[in-house]
Amino acid sequence: MMNAALSIADQVEAAARECIGTPFRHHGRIVGRGLDCIGVVIHCAQVLGADHWTSESYGRNPTGGMLETALDAQPCLEIVTDRQPGDILLMRFNTEPQHVAVYTAEDTIIHGYESVGIVCEHRLSGVWAARIVKIYRFRGVS
Repeated sequence: MMNAALSIADQVEAAARECIGTPFRHHGRIVGRGLDCIGVVIHCAQVLGADHWTSESYGRNPTGGMLETALDAQPCLEIVTDRQPGDILLMRFNTEPQHVAVYTAEDTIIHGYESVGIVCEHRLSGVWAARIVKIYRFRGVS
């Protein structure tokens, strides 16, 4: 549940940091045991007490705009045009948007990253920034 002493953005960032080091597991939803990129975002929503989805009906590489459509429909998220700490970044690999990451105040991203096998944090380099398709913010963050 929300900590009234912290802003929503700070709570999102703190919740994402709780996930760092968790092994990558497709459809994973348990911090410390296994998470995928959506699992990190779902954990953040749960910490906020936000209404969110729990679908596991997506493939390892979502296609056809499936991930973007699912994020657009989330009642706890709004689409924004400016990137701020605590935002959820929808990213493309190749041509399809099929990955999400949490943006932090340190200009880093936290995400379940299959290639490294864990939830990790690293700099939002130019290569990663170029992958951003859309930015989402948990409602109530100004």
